[in-house]
Amino acid sequence: MPVKRHRRAAAPLSAEDELLLLQSQALAEEEAAKKKREMLNRFLKDKLAKEQRSSALNLHKLQAQWREVLRRTKEQLLRRDIEILSQTFARVMDCKDSVIESLVRDLEEAEEQHGRALSSHLHNVDRLLQLQRCRLAALQEGYGQQLQALQEEFEAERYR
Repeated sequence: MPVKRHRRAAAPLSAEDELLLLQSQALAEEEAAKKKREMLNRFLKDKLAKEQRSSALNLHKLQAQWREVLRRTKEQLLRRDIEILSQTFARVMDCKDSVIESLVRDLEEAEEQHGRALSSHLHNVDRLLQLQRCRLAALQEGYGQQLQALQEEFEAERYR
């Protein structure tokens, strides 16, 4: 702090006093400049801290807005992909349904064909059985005739 001295109007200052006065004024000015620099430094530090807080807050807001934009974009892409996948799934299902219907028709046709083949087979087996019975009857008749002929021949030889 500057030291205030009362000047006496009558007495001029000596060189030594004048030097002390100048030194004290320089010291006071230096102190004032130092306080001014410290105050300026504090102001600038406060302003920097406030700016950094504002910057962090604004960065956070920007990131939140950017994420929202990205979410909307991704949502649109996913909705489009879902629509495409849904259409693809429907196409595949239609294709598989037509294959199943075709296979069902083929199976019904095969069952019908199997039924006809079985009926034809059973008819042929019945005819073969009838033919075999006729052959067996003919063979039995032939056997019976041969047996009778042998018996007659045996009887004829026995009487002779």
